[in-house]
Amino acid sequence: MNEEKSSMKIEIWSDIVCPWCYIGKRRLERALEDAGEDVAVVWRSFELDPSAPTEPIDRLDEALAGKYGTTVEEARGMMDRMTQTAAAEGLDLRFDLARRGNTFDAHRLLHFARTRDLQPEMKERLFRAYMTEGRAISDREELARLAGEVGLDADEVRAMLEGDELADEVRRDQARAREIGIRGVPFFVFDDRLAVSGAQPSEVFASALRQAREA
Repeated sequence: MNEEKSSMKIEIWSDIVCPWCYIGKRRLERALEDAGEDVAVVWRSFELDPSAPTEPIDRLDEALAGKYGTTVEEARGMMDRMTQTAAAEGLDLRFDLARRGNTFDAHRLLHFARTRDLQPEMKERLFRAYMTEGRAISDREELARLAGEVGLDADEVRAMLEGDELADEVRRDQARAREIGIRGVPFFVFDDRLAVSGAQPSEVFASALRQAREA
């Protein structure tokens, strides 16, 4: 929504490779729709794994097992449960297709999309590209193609990604996350007044909206 015309702002720290962030997005959207709220959503940068490779790799189950110190089979069980949770929100997660990779450039792209009033569309497209389609969101050419699909100028995006434009904006988001004490995502801040951590049920978001309005 238009940030200047909206009467409330919700800032959301999240990462494209975070399934809970995608689920949280849907649950917030449902709360906003039910409440008929006029809200500007601003997506803030958070990297779950800044050391992730820039070259996309497969075998997400092995990466997850390594991160949590579990077996690959246990990691697959976690992924299956997550898939079922997402399905209840109308999301089709395909971890078998997902290609792990660094998300710093994708966050730069989201900042670029915000300058063109297309950040919400870009965020949704990146989520679907990674979670459902197995697109390589760490690949700059792939990012340019995805940007073109939501109405951005792909050539302009390519030029932006080849330099270091908007890198400072990503780092500022991350620095602010540390100042606030954000250790996990998604993390929602309503009008700088109220914070909600995690992909809470839509009812929790609806309550947060009411509290922020009354604060």
